[in-house]
Amino acid sequence: MGDEKFDYQAVPIPSYAEATGQPSSSRSDLGDGTDVERQGLLGRDHASTRGYHPPTVESARSSLDDLESLTSHSNRESVEELRRELDQMDVDDSASASLTGRHAPLRQRFSKQLSSLSRTLSAIQRPFQRYMPNFRFRFTINLGDTRARLKDQGCIMLLRVFALLLVVTLVYVFFIADVFNINSRMSMGQSYSAASVENFIQGHINETNIAENLRRITNYTHVAGTEGGFALSQLIEQEFEKAGFDEVSREEFQVYLNYPRKDGRRVAIIDPPSLAWEAKLEEDNAKDLVFHGHSKSGNVTGHLVYANFGSREDFKLLADKGISLNGSIALVRYYGTESNRALKVKAAHMAGAAGCIIYSDPAQDGFVQGPVFPDGRYMPSDGVQRGDVSIVSEIIGDVLSPGWASTPGEKHRLSPEDNPALPKIPSLPLAWRDAQVLLQGLKGHGSKVPQEWVGGVPKVEEWWTGDQGSPVVHLMNLQDEVERQPIYNIHGRIIGMDERDKKIIVGNHRDSWCTGGVDPGSGTATLLEVVRAFGELLTYGWRPLRTIEFVSWDGEEYNLIGSTEYVEKEIDDLRANAFAYLNVDVAVSGPDFGVSASPVFERAVMQAMGRVSDPYANATLKDLWDQKGSKITPLGAGSDYVAFQDIAGTSSINFGFFGGPFPSHSCYETYDWMVKFADPDFQYSKALAQFWGLLLLDLSESPMLPFDLEVYGDSIGGWVKDLDEFAKSKKAEVDMQPMFKAAIEMKTNAVTFESWTKTWHETVWGMGGYESNVMAVQRVNHNVRMAAFDTNLLDLEEGGGIPNRTQFRHVIFGPELWSSSDVSLFPAIRDSINTGNWTLTQYWIDRVANIIHQASDKLLH
Repeated sequence: MGDEKFDYQAVPIPSYAEATGQPSSSRSDLGDGTDVERQGLLGRDHASTRGYHPPTVESARSSLDDLESLTSHSNRESVEELRRELDQMDVDDSASASLTGRHAPLRQRFSKQLSSLSRTLSAIQRPFQRYMPNFRFRFTINLGDTRARLKDQGCIMLLRVFALLLVVTLVYVFFIADVFNINSRMSMGQSYSAASVENFIQGHINETNIAENLRRITNYTHVAGTEGGFALSQLIEQEFEKAGFDEVSREEFQVYLNYPRKDGRRVAIIDPPSLAWEAKLEEDNAKDLVFHGHSKSGNVTGHLVYANFGSREDFKLLADKGISLNGSIALVRYYGTESNRALKVKAAHMAGAAGCIIYSDPAQDGFVQGPVFPDGRYMPSDGVQRGDVSIVSEIIGDVLSPGWASTPGEKHRLSPEDNPALPKIPSLPLAWRDAQVLLQGLKGHGSKVPQEWVGGVPKVEEWWTGDQGSPVVHLMNLQDEVERQPIYNIHGRIIGMDERDKKIIVGNHRDSWCTGGVDPGSGTATLLEVVRAFGELLTYGWRPLRTIEFVSWDGEEYNLIGSTEYVEKEIDDLRANAFAYLNVDVAVSGPDFGVSASPVFERAVMQAMGRVSDPYANATLKDLWDQKGSKITPLGAGSDYVAFQDIAGTSSINFGFFGGPFPSHSCYETYDWMVKFADPDFQYSKALAQFWGLLLLDLSESPMLPFDLEVYGDSIGGWVKDLDEFAKSKKAEVDMQPMFKAAIEMKTNAVTFESWTKTWHETVWGMGGYESNVMAVQRVNHNVRMAAFDTNLLDLEEGGGIPNRTQFRHVIFGPELWSSSDVSLFPAIRDSINTGNWTLTQYWIDRVANIIHQASDKLLH
């Protein structure tokens, strides 16, 4: 307790040397063959014209006029008319979609310009040196040589005049006109193109390295705050340092965590004696103890009641049948109509239960789906899904310090008692092998369940609800609770050469509930390969336009702690300077590529997908995406992007290859499982790393930030129509006109705003890739406005954010009270509709609409 480190150790943990001393792939030898590769990477680029021509004076003037005016719209009284107007606004994105190429940065610091100019003059002078006499200033009285000396001096003076004129011309071009070619960039005297850098990253991703990374990080368990977690943080830190980043740092937070006691957990039938029985709890291959993160300590007994998936509707059905849950032990299964385990426990408590058991039913993730491990990908009979039961829709991060970073010595702390994010009753996870006995014991008690409540557990002849006459179950969950347990984020930074304060943040969490082969091991192994490739690129003198910050988060499995505490610590800087956050949690669990993101990423995602091939199909990821009709989905609240998007307002994205269920959060989620059933040759991991690297290059290197606000405008319009339908389904007596008007204005302003993006492309590429100082200043300002749009959608005024959950500030993204990690849009409005308070709902409709109006207005002013 207190500040002491709690040494929880389920299996032997390697020493630092053992954890980090395994052979791993390092950057390529820079000896043999390097010159050839360097020429390929740094060779001077001859860019194509890309079809652009210099704009006419009239078109340029027209574009500027467009930026000075706002398109007005009539003040309609009918929501239906507004809906029709929104439907009719068919914005053509084809022109902007063709302008998605990424180009190298434009301007160097003055010192770099001067150094480059000096090298250029030296290179110009060198071919003429043999024709120029070695002239020294001497005084001589040899009159016979005077005529020859004067002649030599005359030649030298002419050459000096010529050189002076050349210098003046170059100074004018480079400093006064300030025009630079964006096709290639000088660094350390070498020129390289954007395309060559992309080819380098894509070609230097190695699947063998990813496999070796995963093997190393799954050698031992690494629950947050344990010795295994600390050992893994040292390995990550070592890999960041090996990459040669400009800065590598370790960030400590002291947070509230809990750990199981081996003899402190029990699930047993204690009455009637004829049914006496005790659950095994642990898996057969036990490497770690079974428990729920942030669960409540307790020692309770009660009659057993089966409540299907544990949703509020399920508990209501039991109440309608007259089945009392007061003082009961509720048995519920994972997944289904209530997907969040924390909300299952909360619903059980609200229904009157004294404890909750959550089991893995084979109908959802076991043999009913297909062969189980080791013969197939699904959960075996003894497999147990661990996980946290803190309520992410109430508080994210350290549940004792919402709004403040839990740095050492931080005094703002809540008490665990009566904390809105912590459960009020004890809970434990269970394998269906153990749940089978409990379900069999319910026969004849209560009433038979509806057909949709019947699970896949075998040898349960009849499924009954249970009642007060059911077998009595003893549920014990006594644990160690540490209010200030150290966890560590590891940061590695590549400082941008131009916009060094502006940054792209790349993150993946490393803590897991056991060895974490899939979640998050597949993501961590892939991140380390991306880190290695970018580190190797640095050895050639490359440097991005904007700063890149790689981060390995700790404590994600306990309520997204590491990333949230970082955001709360750096909130002002992130709102001012973070352009984007790229998150990977599970990198590969199946063959289907998926993306959830702020809509601004649409253009960049499509371009990166178009460059990466599916490893087993003769098509790119983009081809398959289009064939399946896939779409980028909105962000939910299930991983480390939440604090960035919902608190800092940093445009965020999450992506990976996904598939069917797997033995999630169990000790069967191993390296072997990945090799057998998810990614045998690590080709999907390789493709993901390539996509990740290309997307990162686009965001950190493109002079014009590749965001698409027209897509954002279209998305808001569609989401407002969905919100209107939801309100109608609830018979809400509210006026949605403010939301429709705000959506229409956003779409109109986005089109006007993006027109300057097209003007920039046409102007710069029409001039052969050269950009003037005036255009560069306008571009930088344009980028800042693009990046600030999500930030401007934060409700930062007094009382802002989601009602009673003001940690969440984004008016579009954020968890509903009862959606938790699921996707939700306009959560403040939806929560108000669910209360049935139409006055409150109208208040939030007007408030959210006004914030969208202000954010879209800031695009043009």
